[in-house]
Amino acid sequence: MSWLGIVLVVIGLYFAFKVAGFFLKLLMWALVILGIYWLVGPHLGLPRLF
Repeated sequence: MSWLGIVLVVIGLYFAFKVAGFFLKLLMWALVILGIYWLVGPHLGLPRLF
């Protein structure tokens, strides 16, 4: 593998970890919002999700 290939693999891995981190943060925020809705929703008269 040439040095250009190695550089491209390193850059690809860097961006793959960035994208995975973004989706994990998005998933965690979705869980937080769902948990808040589950706890506060009945007190505000909102319908239950499950």
